[in-house]
Amino acid sequence: MGRLIAVVLFIAVLVPGVLLGRAWWLAAGRRAVAAGAVELVAPTPEGAAILNRQALHGRRLRRLGLLLGLAGVVASVVLFAEASVFLWVPVLAVGLLAGVLVGEATRPRPRWALSSPPRRPHQADLVSAWLVWTMRGVLAAELVTAIVLWRSGELAGAVAWAAVLVPLIAWAVAEVALLRTLVRPLPAEGADVPIDEALRTWTAHLAVAAASVLGLLPLGALLLVGGIELGNRASDGIDLRPVALVAGGFSALAAGIAVAGFLLTWLRPIRSSTPALAG
Repeated sequence: MGRLIAVVLFIAVLVPGVLLGRAWWLAAGRRAVAAGAVELVAPTPEGAAILNRQALHGRRLRRLGLLLGLAGVVASVVLFAEASVFLWVPVLAVGLLAGVLVGEATRPRPRWALSSPPRRPHQADLVSAWLVWTMRGVLAAELVTAIVLWRSGELAGAVAWAAVLVPLIAWAVAEVALLRTLVRPLPAEGADVPIDEALRTWTAHLAVAAASVLGLLPLGALLLVGGIELGNRASDGIDLRPVALVAGGFSALAAGIAVAGFLLTWLRPIRSSTPALAG
């Protein structure tokens, strides 16, 4: 009976990760609509210019993130020698995701005419509130888990600091990126409107996805560590806590990998195949 309960619990804990993957699959429809709207209009010279500027800006920051990740790999080799081999992929991933986040939080402002009186979009028009609050919940859970393991002595040194600081900084940068999509007034009526909406939609999803991955993957690793450590301790009777922690770890890791896959599809810049209108 205990084994059956453990199996049911394991499956139940995997469900949130599956639901998150489905939510990001649905977000692909929003991407298609926004990109299609851009294709239906001839952009103004200002609209065509901002598409090129933002695509170039994003590529530059992601390359910088890759270089920082490679520098981190080299630093880990110097500090930890052979043991650093387990850090190469996480450090490189953090660098790449940091480049995505910083790139979205520092997008150049468009130079087109703004609406008068100023009008601003609602967040629900750009990104699902469920995705945003899931990101916040995951990052909060990762921070709490890291602090608990740190205080219990199961995390220490640079790993403990990274487990706390990386998600915390990612959270702050993602919130800045989201805020910038909301406080900037909408453009005046015309061909710039669908371009502006698509750019905001891209920024919102890229920021939320990158921050979610930076929360989900460390959370999954921490839950696995906690579950294995708890399972190794002798206990009387049936203890379902290790099963729940391990299942939660697998669920978070699988969800993080799934969101990373969707993030790659959002990295393609917005393009318009229609020639720009004459100025």
